[in-house]
Amino acid sequence: MDQATRIKAIFTDSIEVKARCADTLADVIVHAGQAVADCLLASGKILSCGNGGSAGDAQHFSSEMLNRFERERPGLPAIALTTDASTITSIANDYQYADVFAKQIRALGQPGDVLLAISTSGNSHNIINALDAAHDKGMRVILLSGRDGGGAARSLADADIELRVPSESTARIQESHLTIIHCLCDLVDNHLLGAES
Repeated sequence: MDQATRIKAIFTDSIEVKARCADTLADVIVHAGQAVADCLLASGKILSCGNGGSAGDAQHFSSEMLNRFERERPGLPAIALTTDASTITSIANDYQYADVFAKQIRALGQPGDVLLAISTSGNSHNIINALDAAHDKGMRVILLSGRDGGGAARSLADADIELRVPSESTARIQESHLTIIHCLCDLVDNHLLGAES
């Protein structure tokens, strides 16, 4: 296979995974967008977390909330738990890396807040611990996952929402997670500002 054909195959695979997401997840994404909007309208906040590329996605979501997405609006309360290197390294050093998000959630989370947890495998110990901490604080969880959802999917409570990308490829899952994040941002803007004319 020549290199151009390989690149075209990657694009085709990405499109096919996103099309499967559109077919299977549209209603669930709408439900998650409503949960985020309801939290914000009730003066709550969104905490987000993930590892590696998913940490970047957590920060991307937070920046879209705090600044703006595609429409002008006031900033919305969202905190990416992945950005404070001093906090993350002190928790990892004094306790363990598996606690880097959970300890922040226990300090910052309030009942009615939402945790947006992002994991391609669903098996990261610090994500599973984050879900437990969120539940202890009376928070609702929205989990962006892939593959079989892993231990994180099995840790969800009845009121939580899982958005599981139907793929085994980390790259394809991450690409779809970003599209889902943009969908959530669009839904929040539409809930808060009304549909664009």
